[in-house]
Amino acid sequence: MFNRFCRPELHCHRRTLLGAGLLGAGFSGASMLTPIARALAAAEASGRIDPSRPRSVILLWMEGGPSQLETFDPHPGTSYGGDVGAIKTTAKGIQISDLLPQTATQMHLASLVRSVVGNEGEHHRAIYQVKTGYRPDPTLTHPSIGAILCEHDSQAFDLPRHVCILPGNSPGRGGYLGGKFDAFKVNDPAGPVTDVQRRVDPERYDARIGDLMDVVEKNFARGRLADLETARTLHRGSTDAALQMMSSEQLTAFDVTQESASELEAFGDTPFGRGCLAATRLIETGVRCVEVNLGGWDSHVTNHTLQSSACETLDPALASLLRRLEQRDLLSTTLVVCAGEFGRTPRINPAEGRDHWPHGFSVLMAGAGIRRGFVYGATASEPKLDPAHPKRDISDPVTVGDLHATILHVLGIDPAEELITPIGRPLARSEGQPIKPLLDSKVG
Repeated sequence: MFNRFCRPELHCHRRTLLGAGLLGAGFSGASMLTPIARALAAAEASGRIDPSRPRSVILLWMEGGPSQLETFDPHPGTSYGGDVGAIKTTAKGIQISDLLPQTATQMHLASLVRSVVGNEGEHHRAIYQVKTGYRPDPTLTHPSIGAILCEHDSQAFDLPRHVCILPGNSPGRGGYLGGKFDAFKVNDPAGPVTDVQRRVDPERYDARIGDLMDVVEKNFARGRLADLETARTLHRGSTDAALQMMSSEQLTAFDVTQESASELEAFGDTPFGRGCLAATRLIETGVRCVEVNLGGWDSHVTNHTLQSSACETLDPALASLLRRLEQRDLLSTTLVVCAGEFGRTPRINPAEGRDHWPHGFSVLMAGAGIRRGFVYGATASEPKLDPAHPKRDISDPVTVGDLHATILHVLGIDPAEELITPIGRPLARSEGQPIKPLLDSKVG
């Protein structure tokens, strides 16, 4: 209930309060905001960010729980391996599922984490944990990676900086940072962005936006939080941003029909493929975070059929996205993360399916300072599947918090930085620690 009335401008960094000797003295923090420039300057000094090339992130979200055994961690020929085979990739010594042949040609650009361990085995709770780095908490809503990244962005821009294409059950949210950092949701880029076209003639439109909007806004502002200097509500700020976007030439970044037929075909003739192509265009335009959702992974029955179908959609899109970002010199500053809320059980159930499995699943990461052609962690080919000790089957387990700390680190954000949340609780941006072997030593 707290985040409903949350004002992100009232969040204060704990180090700021400590430095001023004010923490615990009843100080509200409203006038002691930590400037975004401070975070950027610190990241620049550490060599983790180029000030002329801000970091961005593309999250390819595999909703439903992709099977690690059918994607990035195959174990063919074992009792749990199923019908999938393994193929060589362009990264020396790394094999992935034969359901991803095009992705195999781009693995020299990426790293795999094969030992991610979550705490949640139910879809919505696991989605929340993997997208925010924290388990669900009834007292507040945590922000997603995209919201955290956009909070650190002060540059003027016409488009929303946080975009979700083909939104699933839980698009990235601003959480306690505020609703203005929620993802802007769009559907298949084959069609126009909805609700951004004027539906009346210019004269009537100007009248509505002018006098009528002022009347509506004054009534709306009564009894609500407003900017004390401009007497404008957050609602009016959102409206102004929407109007600016409607008239912006940057909207063409969503229009994948401007691409050649060969490029469209390379990404796959699917909504997800077009979403990935649009993601590269948006990042090139200046959007900081794009999430593209692909469902169809929840394979409690006929696992191989469902995973094969989903991989058929993922494969050309993921491979082409990595290729295009590299060709356009965007991969060095764009982090690509391909993940779901958990993996699937090694044991195949009586319905020829695999069930939920948070104990050792895979995540692909590429770009923005992530080591290339590398694998971290491993799962056993013949796991003992001891319910009391699931980590015995995993080498170098990685918590979801560690994964988030790594992501924030390469994006130039200190994962240990603490904020004072709306309920007065100091909370670090991430619970974990960066996975050092995963970081490219040449980048920092």
